Amino acid sequence: MEKSNSIINRILKSGLITWVLLLFIWGVGALFYTDDFLPNPLVTLDGAKTLITSGTLWTDIVVSMGRVLKGWSLGLLFAIPVGLCVGNFKVISYVFEPFLNFFRFVPAIGFITLFLLWFGVGETSKVALIFYAVIFPVMVNTIAGVRSVDYSLVEAAESMGASKRRTFFTVVVPSAVPNIFTGARLGLSGAIICIVAAEMLAASEGLGYLIYTSRLYYRTDWIFAGIFTLGLIGFLADKLLRFLGKKFLYRFGVR
Repeated sequence: MEKSNSIINRILKSGLITWVLLLFIWGVGALFYTDDFLPNPLVTLDGAKTLITSGTLWTDIVVSMGRVLKGWSLGLLFAIPVGLCVGNFKVISYVFEPFLNFFRFVPAIGFITLFLLWFGVGETSKVALIFYAVIFPVMVNTIAGVRSVDYSLVEAAESMGASKRRTFFTVVVPSAVPNIFTGARLGLSGAIICIVAAEMLAASEGLGYLIYTSRLYYRTDWIFAGIFTLGLIGFLADKLLRFLGKKFLYRFGVR
């Protein structure tokens, strides 16, 4: 009995039932429409095979993820130091937080046309857009991490003769790592969302371009294949990031 309950719990935790239910609802719903409007799962799978065998899907994945990685990495390199400074130094906070609290409510997609005007239709505009989408969730979480540090730890370090600089790097920064890591995960999801919108407007390759141009050929199966590919990539990227966090940042409290 306990063994069967354990198996059921593992199945529920895996989310398998959710996916089976989704595929069932999708398949039933597709019976009432043509494949041009709502292809069933098998038709979508066949369309995905066509994209895979032609090499189109692999090329688009590599191009899109290359852009995401560039923008996300640059965003982290900028947002983490800025967030640490804003969270720790009041003067910087007074100057920078009004700017942060204004622009973090302006979505990156709103800047697409402006970035295309400023940086052109090449790679720079897309990477810049992803950079913008990444920096705000990372900065907000970094600031929150710094401000949630147990002040008794800071006082203990200073009472033992540690300078403010040493206390900052040995107490404040390590304590903020879990929040920073959460911000990095949120930034990654924002980057993937953003690149799709950017590639729909100004690109000749990428998953966003694939999804957008498939409508011209009434290949709804390709559109669905592109959407599910994005979801799968995001899911696997987050799993990888969480695995790396648990492996290398566990001593800082990342779980």
